Amino acid sequence: MTILRDTPINGPEFRPLRERVEAEAYVASVCFKHGPPRLIGVELEWTVHYVDDPQRQLTAEVLRKALGDHAPRTLRADSPQISLPGGSPLTAEPGGQVEISAQPEDSLTDLYATVTQDTEYLTGLLAADGLALGTSAIDPYRTPQRILGTPRYKAMEKAFAPLGTDGVTMMCSTAGFQVCVDAGEQQDHAARWTAVHVLGPPLSALFANSPQVLGRRTGWVSNRLRTVLGTDPVRTYPSEITGDPATNWARRVLETPLLCVRRDDDCWDAPPAVTFSDWVTGRADLGRVPTVEDLEYHISTLFPPVRAHGYLEVRYIDAQEGDRWLAPAALLVALLSKVDEVIDICMPVANRWLTAARDGLRDPELARTAARIAELGMGALGVTGLPPHLEQLVISDIERRLQDGRSQG
Repeated sequence: MTILRDTPINGPEFRPLRERVEAEAYVASVCFKHGPPRLIGVELEWTVHYVDDPQRQLTAEVLRKALGDHAPRTLRADSPQISLPGGSPLTAEPGGQVEISAQPEDSLTDLYATVTQDTEYLTGLLAADGLALGTSAIDPYRTPQRILGTPRYKAMEKAFAPLGTDGVTMMCSTAGFQVCVDAGEQQDHAARWTAVHVLGPPLSALFANSPQVLGRRTGWVSNRLRTVLGTDPVRTYPSEITGDPATNWARRVLETPLLCVRRDDDCWDAPPAVTFSDWVTGRADLGRVPTVEDLEYHISTLFPPVRAHGYLEVRYIDAQEGDRWLAPAALLVALLSKVDEVIDICMPVANRWLTAARDGLRDPELARTAARIAELGMGALGVTGLPPHLEQLVISDIERRLQDGRSQG
């Protein structure tokens, strides 16, 4: 989750935006920072359950008590919001899911150590109050129920409601795994943007981990991905693969309707179908001129499989059980050292997002593609710098998933 202020702040540093071209130029320059790809970060979400009864609904009070002074201010307004021992901030999602956002590292080994430390600490905090982290990327037992009452989440739920139940399910019942990588040098932006997108369907299929909803298997291997894609297509569908991703991303940001508008009161509802472009050009009067921070906040309300926000947020992989997140993270890092080969292998399945969510590796073409990119990535794991025992852990995990997929097929 991108951490931004939940209250508007007035001051000269928050520059007003009055022209669409100015807003687009800002998005294009800030969302695609260029430089040698070096850093990697991860964000891990989990649903939270009672150990003795995973079907029992969680309450804000119980979660607040369990997290103590680590609780985010969306859960406890006066919390000191102390980071976890490894330095990861802790946040909470609308349905009580918890998330740690590890600080970016230039070493995947160091990142793994930090996340392991913070995950174990968080597990201990929850266990002391009879709670446990979920093991699936969607709540397999409970109906969606929002327990956080922030203006943002109330506005989101209201905006999604006319589109069906996927919105509240995404907000309150899903848990994703996010890998954050540098956009790379400017001349490489288009290729890296293409690569992370075309990898989406085969990696989603390979690491699918949400087959069960409300106590039964639905036939979809990733109910989380299906739910996200169905929430609000204008803000959740994959972005265009293009030779000029910065310009196209800026255009998409400006043309996406507002999901919420920060105000001094408790109502952040956005007028229907009003885009950020409408606001910045004055075609819609929202009572004030938008600022740069409003634009940043608006970007945080887009949820495509890949989001550009100064770096590339790869958001299409299901949350994994325990430390199994290392396999998709390491495989993605390795594959981004083989961009041209990745594009050649994956382009034929680049648009098969729903097939990946429904069938996963049961689909023959996705299974073949996943096997090819797994072989390519496992052969390039040396670029991750992982020590031999962690590299072998990654290889064993990937091979096991491929074998399971073959069995299902």
